[in-house]
Amino acid sequence: MDEPNNEPQITTEPKVPKQVPKVIFKTRVRDESVAGNNPYRWQDVTTDEIFKGKKIVLFSLPGAFTPVCSSSHLPGYEEAYDEFKKLGIDEVICLSVNDAYVMFQWGKHQNVKNVKLLPDGSGLFTEKMGMMVRKDNLGFGKRSWRYSMYVEDGEIKKIFIEPGFSHDCPDDPLEVSDAKTMLQYLKSLI
Repeated sequence: MDEPNNEPQITTEPKVPKQVPKVIFKTRVRDESVAGNNPYRWQDVTTDEIFKGKKIVLFSLPGAFTPVCSSSHLPGYEEAYDEFKKLGIDEVICLSVNDAYVMFQWGKHQNVKNVKLLPDGSGLFTEKMGMMVRKDNLGFGKRSWRYSMYVEDGEIKKIFIEPGFSHDCPDDPLEVSDAKTMLQYLKSLI
């Protein structure tokens, strides 16, 4: 029998930092010098390499291959990619607490051409963002709460956090972290 989890439920909104957390992401990049039928190698990518001197829209979701993430969240940003670029966004990034292999296969499955998929395999970025929740009720373990943010040169200018922030949330809301909401916000800045 499983031991009950005595960790208290989250009762407030997460405390979001003003700057994106400093972490190193473990990514895989194509490298033709790698022999064999899998020409990829590991490459560490820092937070600064992703955000410094750039305007970034990042959205985070509970997991690759999951229903709402695959049917609505990621496709919405992929479809709106050109609109984001016209508004001066350098890159649109999808982050999930999944490893690089899973994110790569999900991107292929979703036919993603524009949105960059960023693996937060160990959840270091998500933890430091204050967005880590348990999803043990679904057998997922620790995952990111769903949110989106606009970042300029590492400074978090705006964040949209889905309602109901909690461990083992029975719902999977997608109300405010969608591409449409982010586009409306960015257009309001013009």
